[in-house]
Amino acid sequence: MKLFSFFNKPKNKHTYTCSCCGQVYHELPLCFGSDYPDYYFSVPPNEIAERIEINESWCVVDKQHFFHRGRITIPIIDHSENLIFNVWASISPENFNRRMELWEVPDRVSQEPYFGWLQTIVPTYGDTLNIKTVAIEQQVGLIPEIKLIEEGHLLTFDQENGITYKKAVEIVDQIMSAQHHA
Repeated sequence: MKLFSFFNKPKNKHTYTCSCCGQVYHELPLCFGSDYPDYYFSVPPNEIAERIEINESWCVVDKQHFFHRGRITIPIIDHSENLIFNVWASISPENFNRRMELWEVPDRVSQEPYFGWLQTIVPTYGDTLNIKTVAIEQQVGLIPEIKLIEEGHLLTFDQENGITYKKAVEIVDQIMSAQHHA
C-alpha cells in the first residue's frame, strides 16, 4: 500500500519518526492507497494492455469486471485528522454505467449508495478482500466514501467507532515498515 502524502495538509505539529528507518516526518502520514484493484493482478502482465482499461478512478477488466476507487475513512477520536485508505471496490455493470453518466453531474450526491465488494487489501486489517461495502457519492471531483457493511470485521468496527491516535500510529508504523521491507 502506497503512501499518499498530498492528502495530509499541515494542521498540527505531531511529528512521526519511522521505527523502521528513523526518518522523521513533519506529521503522521495518514493517507495510504493502492493504484489497482486486487483483481488487476490476476491478469498476466503481457495481457494487461489488451484486457484492462484503467484510469485513476475506475477500472474495467475483460469488459465484465467493474471497479471504482473510493475512500475508507477511519476517525481518529483524539486527533484532528482521520486515517484514510484509498481503495477499490467492485461495482455492478449497471451501477458502473450510472456512475459514468453522473461523473460530472453535481446532483450525483443524491444517488442511493452503490453496493460492492472491497477489492483492496487494507494493511493491518487481515483479510479485507471481498468484504461488503457501499459507495456513497461525494461532490464532483471527489471519489466516493466507502462505507463497510461487513458485520464482525475489525475494519468495519474501526470505521464505525474510530480509533485512538496511539492505534493510528501503530497502524502507520506497520505500513511504513512493510513499505521499507518490500
